[in-house]
Amino acid sequence: MTDATTDQRLIKGARARATIARHAADVASTEGLTGLSLGRLAADLGLSKSGVATLFGSKENLQLAAVQSAREVFVERVVRPALAAGPGVDRVRALVDEWLEYVREPVFPGGCFRSATIAEFDSRPGAIRDALIADRADWLGLLSREIARAQADSDSSARDPDGVAFEIDAVLVATNTALQLGDSDAIERSRGVVEWILADL
Repeated sequence: MTDATTDQRLIKGARARATIARHAADVASTEGLTGLSLGRLAADLGLSKSGVATLFGSKENLQLAAVQSAREVFVERVVRPALAAGPGVDRVRALVDEWLEYVREPVFPGGCFRSATIAEFDSRPGAIRDALIADRADWLGLLSREIARAQADSDSSARDPDGVAFEIDAVLVATNTALQLGDSDAIERSRGVVEWILADL
């Protein structure tokens, strides 16, 4: 087997893995990570179960791949565009705006992947819970850093940045739930609450 043939197989395998993981994230956003199965995804995508099993090896690996795929989508659709805004309060607003657009479409059938799946594993120790916790911590950390910058810009430090980030995230999670329940006013209501929080930095 030539190096070129090996490279093509690796590329093809990586593409197949990415496609399956992305579909797994879609499914998990509505049915939960525990609802994923190698057979279900193989049937959905017209692949062999053995082929999917070869790529992932286990259900847990598939679940972890779904978490990673969802994270990559979130970074691409929410974080990266918001980084074009200036640091501090403008970037916080941009992150919130991009997040609201991410769930308005929605990018995943169940809205925000993190909101839809984290409660499922919040009391189940293991690799999946650890991955979800790390993803949430990164998001809260990003918000907190930009809130701290906003406070530095305005010479204000009345409130704990981590606490403010927690409040904003709680509003966004509630917004995701409201949208999934058909509340068409949820996004504008959320914007108003976030502005109220930011006014009290």
